[in-house]
Amino acid sequence: MRGQVDAFTYDALPARVVMGAGKRRDVAAEAGRLGCTHPLIVTTHDQTALGDDIARQFDAGSTTLFAGAAMHTPWDVTQRALDAAQSARADCVVAIGGGSSIGLSKAVALRTKLPQIVLPTTYAGSEVTPIIGETRDGQKHTQRTLEVLPEVVIYDVELTLSLPVALSVASGLNATAHAVEALYATDANPVTSLMAEEGIAALAGSLPRIVGSPQSIEARRLAQYGAWLCGTCLGTVGMGLHHKICHVLGGTFDLPHAQTHAVMIPHVVAYNAHAASHAMARIARALNAPHAWTGLHKLAVELDAPRSLEVLGMPESGIDRAVALIMQNTYSNPRVPDVRALDHMLRQAWKGLPPEPMD
Repeated sequence: MRGQVDAFTYDALPARVVMGAGKRRDVAAEAGRLGCTHPLIVTTHDQTALGDDIARQFDAGSTTLFAGAAMHTPWDVTQRALDAAQSARADCVVAIGGGSSIGLSKAVALRTKLPQIVLPTTYAGSEVTPIIGETRDGQKHTQRTLEVLPEVVIYDVELTLSLPVALSVASGLNATAHAVEALYATDANPVTSLMAEEGIAALAGSLPRIVGSPQSIEARRLAQYGAWLCGTCLGTVGMGLHHKICHVLGGTFDLPHAQTHAVMIPHVVAYNAHAASHAMARIARALNAPHAWTGLHKLAVELDAPRSLEVLGMPESGIDRAVALIMQNTYSNPRVPDVRALDHMLRQAWKGLPPEPMD
């Protein structure tokens, strides 16, 4: 135990986590545990084959595949999936994929109360959170409710072997951002802080190995373990400025979710540096770096991760609008959001410049 422990509250989330190579073959058995036999299987178009593979575990004609999941959970896609679930009289949702598939599964579950079984193929962490973000009319709206928390999460490391290196990197840094913000959340507690530091260290140790050896089961397993820890942190405590920024940029400018997190997290950590010194020390320790923000930037450089909003497709002319939206319904954050400082930070990130602490 390190230091003094103050009063805290910790709510454990009710979910079953199954981890191991080949565990995707247990989907039908897990559905049986829930009393379900007619799943709606949701994937993206590119992962249709994975959905078909899962469907073969069930009786012929008992499954419905919806392979139309899309980034940021657009409402029109959700409506089509809901129609499919109703027509099929589905009794559960099985999601296989990354944030797009999992987000759609949550959107369906929110409105149907169907139980969910989720098989992540990335490191995003959404599978262990009671959080859903949905996009309507060009804006992304986020809510937290246990109604969208999946009942079963199956981590099969073999499903991540085909994840391209660039997406592995962005997804892993996205997960790291969850743990970073958990360390300075207003409702942080000793349990999630331990998970957060361990999760950051696991991803910082595994991602460079994945870049060097993409088919390494051991590296992929460590990354998946780290992602689970980081996602659990996100699901247990509140989000801060970083997530607010990424939700605005993703929903407003249709920027890729994981890559946006990868670009922004070193800058937001630098923004918060002087207001959350204890958290910064733990992040730096997990990264084995002198400072949290320099450690995150160095890791991004080592991984050749995206470091510029311009490269992701954001117009420079959109920065003013982004700042205005970020200042609306702000999330709790160690440093109060400031228009001038936010504008400067976003312009630094847009140009791809290194992060710098700001007074």
